[in-house]
Amino acid sequence: QVQLVESGGGLVQSGGSLRLSCAASGSIRSVYPMGWYRQDPGKQRELVARINSGGSTNYADSVKGRFTISRDNGKNTVYLQMNSLKPEDTAVYYCRLEGPYTYWGQGTQVTVSS
Repeated sequence: QVQLVESGGGLVQSGGSLRLSCAASGSIRSVYPMGWYRQDPGKQRELVARINSGGSTNYADSVKGRFTISRDNGKNTVYLQMNSLKPEDTAVYYCRLEGPYTYWGQGTQVTVSS
């Protein structure tokens, strides 16, 4: 079993920055792809950014150039640095680990005020 714990969400003004962290613990025997997703009420959960085991990354078009995903394999932690935040970035952000099974964190709220 794997547990994912996110932190770093909060309220920020438009143009501000936040850094999300997701720490994985439990039965982790390899370096797995991890990613950040977000969901607004009434909408589908969408990919924000993903990083594979080799460090390659991909981003949603809406966040390219503003968000950066990174990982610390020694700490089993993935980060999402979010700069130049916009009100439309407001959502619950979820961490996902793609192992033998797929695991999700509990989510952290990000609210960007205009």
